[in-house]
Amino acid sequence: MRLVFAGTPAVALPSLDAIAASRHELVAVVTRPDAPAGRGRQLVPSPVSAWASERGIAVLTPAKPRDPEFLDQLRDLRPDCAPVVAYGALVPRAALDVPRHGWVNLHFSLLPAWRGAAPVQHSVLHGDEITGASVFLLEEGLDTGPVFGTLTEPIGPRDTSGDLLERLARSGAELLVRVLDGIEEGALAAVPQPNEGVSTAPKLTVEDAAVRWAEPAFAVDRRIRACTPAPGAWTTLRGERLKLGPVTPLTAATVIGGSPAPAPGVLAVERNRVLVGTGTVPVVLGTVTAPGKKAMPADAWARGARVESGESLS
Repeated sequence: MRLVFAGTPAVALPSLDAIAASRHELVAVVTRPDAPAGRGRQLVPSPVSAWASERGIAVLTPAKPRDPEFLDQLRDLRPDCAPVVAYGALVPRAALDVPRHGWVNLHFSLLPAWRGAAPVQHSVLHGDEITGASVFLLEEGLDTGPVFGTLTEPIGPRDTSGDLLERLARSGAELLVRVLDGIEEGALAAVPQPNEGVSTAPKLTVEDAAVRWAEPAFAVDRRIRACTPAPGAWTTLRGERLKLGPVTPLTAATVIGGSPAPAPGVLAVERNRVLVGTGTVPVVLGTVTAPGKKAMPADAWARGARVESGESLS
């Protein structure tokens, strides 16, 4: 089939690689316009745009997918199908109707669970043990279309969103190509999503990434892993914001040596580790990134910053 691929971030690249190695013809990509990045805020093409440009594949960057000029370009390409992975914009009906097999979206959850922009982060945040990926026919509704195929993926107790998304991007790419093959062969029929089990996954904000030390240790752990690498979990000490890597909850409510567990947010600095109190048991800090500094192990950070037991994170 003639394909026009829609996607923007690096998580879409495994699918592009899989499509490029398949029997299908990739005639163009659609991606978000160049965006400012880095300290200089210079315009930088998306990872999908860079991938296509390196291979001499046409790149379309409409400000909005309903722009008449883009719709004309899409019709001229005569795509049979438009696979989508994390494009980042709603596709209007006028564009959805152009490919004869529609737009087929790879979504990183088992629909109808976690419809929305951040399904992987919400799976980790809410303590799911199993997640997966779904390939479905794109509609005007938010991730509501009938499903062609799914796969499952266990969530490990130490998985960050980044870990999980990397695995799903690889396995999901294989699923996407199998679905495209099945569509071309006429061997697949999309199945409507059930009405039960619907949940939504809005994008996590910087405010969502603020650690709530009064929560139970398991919830602190999940929030930090869910926000790693983005938007990045954080807390404050002495009025400065610190970025935190994943933590390790202790299994008992006392600090080694018989001292009582610190109160929520209170630090207990030991020789080789730094503990923080939560609403239940303490957690051991992993990495800490101070403003303008590189990430470092918490014990090294505490020595360098002269952090003392009894100080509080907030």
